[in-house]
Amino acid sequence: MELELKILSSQDTNDFIERMKIFGNVFEMGDLKILDNTYLESLMNKPDLLVLIAKCNNEVIGGLTVYVLHRYYSTKPIAYIYDVGVKPDHQRKGIGKKLISHLIQYCKENDFEDAYVEAETDDIQAVNFYKTTQTTSILQATHFTYSFDIPNRYNDPCWLRKLT
Repeated sequence: MELELKILSSQDTNDFIERMKIFGNVFEMGDLKILDNTYLESLMNKPDLLVLIAKCNNEVIGGLTVYVLHRYYSTKPIAYIYDVGVKPDHQRKGIGKKLISHLIQYCKENDFEDAYVEAETDDIQAVNFYKTTQTTSILQATHFTYSFDIPNRYNDPCWLRKLT
């Protein structure tokens, strides 16, 4: 199997859309909305977003998304791996690991300080996958989210009591 790994540019909109469809399937996002090409091209032109794909026989079979984070206490950026996904019929063949390895090599060549990824503790498949990718450390954390388009949810005292 000849595998091509690459970071997309704004000329690769079709590959980006194919990667999005894979993620919609893998992450069970039934309501996945594909935005227009003009927006997707502008998104891929942003220097703080990296979209990697894996192709086999000219077919997109997986990918990952990285947000580049700049910090005030270091001149070197860090890479936040937002998501990794591979078509189900290509999973467990090392493609996800190759995507991570490709990203790590890119980060080394471009003077990043490090890269990190989060996985929900109860997502055993994701946790086990990342444990096999030669991480340098594992940190347990609690993830807090601030959502802005959920009407009245945060004003409901019954809902707030469930948090405490």
